[in-house]
Order: sequence, then C-alpha cells, then structure tokens
Amino acid sequence: MIRANHEQQFVVRLEDGEELIPSLLALGIDSGIILNGVGMLRELELGYWNGKSYDIKRIDEPVELLSLQGNFARKGEECILHCHTTVAKQSGTALGGHVISAIVNNTAEIFIHRLSGITLERKMEKTGLAGLYPQMS
Repeated sequence: MIRANHEQQFVVRLEDGEELIPSLLALGIDSGIILNGVGMLRELELGYWNGKSYDIKRIDEPVELLSLQGNFARKGEECILHCHTTVAKQSGTALGGHVISAIVNNTAEIFIHRLSGITLERKMEKTGLAGLYPQMS
C-alpha cells in the first residue's frame, strides 16, 4: 500500500494482489467516507441483498473499477467497511453491488475523508442489516 494523508484526507494506492477490504480496514479509520475509487479488481464478489441474506456473484476475471463509494463505521469494538462498486468487464458490460471481497488487479486508487465531529455507528436491525447511526461526537 502506498498512502499519504493530511488531517482528514487520505489518498491510498493499493497494489496488485492486495485484498481490498482488509487493506482499507488496516488504515484504522473509525468514521469516514470513501469518496472515490478507480483501478482494476479481480476475484470480485458482489452482493445483492435479497431481504434475508446476500446473493453473491463472483467475477474471477479482471474488471475495471469504475467507482467505489462507501463508509467506515464502528459496530461495537469492530470497524465495519460498507462499500458498493460499479465495475466493467472487457466487453464493456457494467456490473455493480455491495463489495463482499476483491483482490486488486494492477492498481486501485482510493480517496477517503475521515469524519471529524461526527461518529458513524452500526446497529443490528430487524431487517438483518446493520443500520447506520450517525451522531455528533
């Protein structure tokens, strides 16, 4: 990982073979927003919430990372990264959904804003999802 940060701003470049979610969680950001991400991914697992659980679609071949947005929040002692993506296959077909897991293919350039004065927390809800509860810190 190559990174630079100043105050609340982070610019991260993940390199070929790095796992997307664990690498971003390693930044130690408790409350923050992924503003943008571009690059390439492979071994991507996308989730679609069917109301009870995630239906998972696996895409093994390399895909262009067209967009990556999400947030970092606390759930008890754990930091949760909730992110969604849009990717394109070589044919130009676009796919998207909740990122379950992915490996960086070549590079991924990600821009993050750590929140100041606002804390993001996740709490389990009757939907089975961990809802976002923002609050002033």
